[in-house]
Amino acid sequence: MNRFEDRIILVTGAGSGIGQATVERLLAEGGQVLALDVSEAGLKVTEERAREAGAADRLTLITADISDEAAVQDKIGGTIAKAGRLDVLVNAAGILRSEHTHKTSLEFWNRVLAINLTGTFLVTRECLPLLLASGRGVVVNFSSTSASFAHPYMAAYAASKGGIQSFTHTIASEYAKQGLRAVAVAPGSIASGMTNTPGIPADADFSLFAKMSPAIGEGFANPSSVAGVIAMLASDDGAFVTGTELRIDGGTHM
Repeated sequence: MNRFEDRIILVTGAGSGIGQATVERLLAEGGQVLALDVSEAGLKVTEERAREAGAADRLTLITADISDEAAVQDKIGGTIAKAGRLDVLVNAAGILRSEHTHKTSLEFWNRVLAINLTGTFLVTRECLPLLLASGRGVVVNFSSTSASFAHPYMAAYAASKGGIQSFTHTIASEYAKQGLRAVAVAPGSIASGMTNTPGIPADADFSLFAKMSPAIGEGFANPSSVAGVIAMLASDDGAFVTGTELRIDGGTHM
């Protein structure tokens, strides 16, 4: 399939995990991908994988912190302006931090929301003019199963993802008549750097996680399982999907 051969896509969080897998999938389907991450090392891995797949010529790397408004305006704004158009935005960048809520500092809380929620807003705001100009723009935001189901010790993370979910509904409604679609994915039970090291407190009650295993498969799924869904939603195959969220967790929260 070459569902993206005539499209330019920006993917944040492209240096690891689901973001990196999404870049690989969209390149495999013919897309021209602008891959952004705060980690240069991570982006180098993404670039090497694209080179091995023979798709490096359709990959552009952007290093920036999405919580920094000036960096978003300079790095992302400059890159998409040079490209001249943008068809799809995938906001995959985010961090997962865990702590007892009563021990959560304001600095800790603000940092998680600054990257996950405010970063998603800043990147989306920067990209909206070109997405609207395309007439068929798509925004895929990353919520989480934590936005709707109890994930202990993750109050800041869950709040940020709930905010992203609400933000997605808002822009879907606000810009629908201009041809924009906005959808959120809510991954859960996915193996990535984020979930491998969530920083659960040493004195955590692990019995609280008893109902957080997928019902299908043999443990956490590969990030590619989410990337395939994102490709569907961002393509014309998802043309009638907007203003909603799709849970991708192997039945963890049935």
